[in-house]
Amino acid sequence: MKIKAYIVFLLTALLMTACSHIDEDERLIYVKPAPVERCVLIEDFTGQRCVNCPNAADEIHKLIEQYGEETIIAVSIHSGPLGFHTNARFYGLSTDIGDDYYNHWNLEYQPVGLIDRGSPADFTAWGTLIREELQKTAPVEIELAVALINDEISIHTTLKGVDGNSVGKLQLWILEDDITAFQMMPDGTRNDNYVHNHVLRAAVNGQWGEDVTVQEGYTVEQDHSIAISDEWNPEKLAVVAFVYNDNGVLQVTKTKLSQVPMVE
Repeated sequence: MKIKAYIVFLLTALLMTACSHIDEDERLIYVKPAPVERCVLIEDFTGQRCVNCPNAADEIHKLIEQYGEETIIAVSIHSGPLGFHTNARFYGLSTDIGDDYYNHWNLEYQPVGLIDRGSPADFTAWGTLIREELQKTAPVEIELAVALINDEISIHTTLKGVDGNSVGKLQLWILEDDITAFQMMPDGTRNDNYVHNHVLRAAVNGQWGEDVTVQEGYTVEQDHSIAISDEWNPEKLAVVAFVYNDNGVLQVTKTKLSQVPMVE
């Protein structure tokens, strides 16, 4: 028995010696990326002629207060039959791209919202749907590096694979806060000094974004830019980035231009 033990010991020593020439920094060990906080996208389809839409805006404000503006990313998409395009008398916030989104989702009333690109839902259900989304893991992490260069917004997007391989589309939008324009109110009156927030202004990389594949443990980087319209207030603009596929939104983030440097 002592001879057998000695042989086992000798073989173990030889195996350890055979592996000892590999330096520690040359051994490839996969480490799964750490989970990231899940954020939720609210696409609020709204209109200046919609008397109930201010109630949906109030609900968004409550949800942001509850979860934080870094967790709840709201986008007000002025569109549809109750939206309003600028005319000779009044300033309108509806856009052609907003109308295209409204028609694409076959929406039939306003206000109505999509929570992480789920089924259309009344604003009274948004809180429950958001709680459900926050229970999910985010398979992708998104980082934005934004700069204002003269009259152009420069956007560097870094996508990091966190859980599995994610195939979908990267969408970049420009939003604007603190826009004063008329709004029909729940009591039927018109408020000409209503302040609109999270207003969708433009899509940076196409109406439906660009194809992207992010593998777990790897990064994908992209650069984009967009000229600032004369109608926009640069100090109130923000960039929203999200990755989505047929199953919904995988992750979303937002960066305000007021938080980034201006380069001349």
